[in-house]
Amino acid sequence: MSRMTPFGSPVVLGFDAIEKTLERMIKGNDGYPPYNIERLHGEDGKHDVLRITIAVAGFSEEELDVTTVENQLIIRGRQQEQEKRDFLHRGIAARQFQRVFVLAEGMKVGEARLRNGLLSIDLVRPEISHMVKKINISVSQ
Repeated sequence: MSRMTPFGSPVVLGFDAIEKTLERMIKGNDGYPPYNIERLHGEDGKHDVLRITIAVAGFSEEELDVTTVENQLIIRGRQQEQEKRDFLHRGIAARQFQRVFVLAEGMKVGEARLRNGLLSIDLVRPEISHMVKKINISVSQ
């Protein structure tokens, strides 16, 4: 028995890469680090701004990397182990992470800010323009 996916419908064409990306993201999501996504209203009132806020306590600016590759926003954290320390209890791990968010067509990454252990990244959603294009039909005999 084959499984039916939302992108497996015969009327949804050309979304194979997106489906594979979503499957990869779901499998690799371990919940660390925690994050929020909130909708803010742009200053101009037309464009929505989405803000991703990730809890990155213990990471410095140099240990964080925010990049976009094609339609993906990739956030990585790589803490460097400091000198040998003698912990009586270690509850804060020096742990690497990678978070990937798939961006819709036209989404633009604004600024990224690190403040009080929270990394905030603003995404600007462009105004949707509805485009209608007439396709000519050629007749062959």
